[in-house]
Amino acid sequence: MLIKVNGEARSVEPDRLSAVLDVLGYGEAIVATALNGEFVPAEARAETRLREGDRLEILAPMQGG
Repeated sequence: MLIKVNGEARSVEPDRLSAVLDVLGYGEAIVATALNGEFVPAEARAETRLREGDRLEILAPMQGG
């Protein structure tokens, strides 16, 4: 299915948010996620389904000073 990840079109196979994060290389990383503009808590990712055309935003904390 084709979705947008951080504004970029990506083709992904899984339809669960947790599996999509694994495929995209975020696995166990600490990130915040939003699907179609709505925050998705980490504990809800395994049950959250994605559909064709969805917009996924993935935000990771930045380090530095």
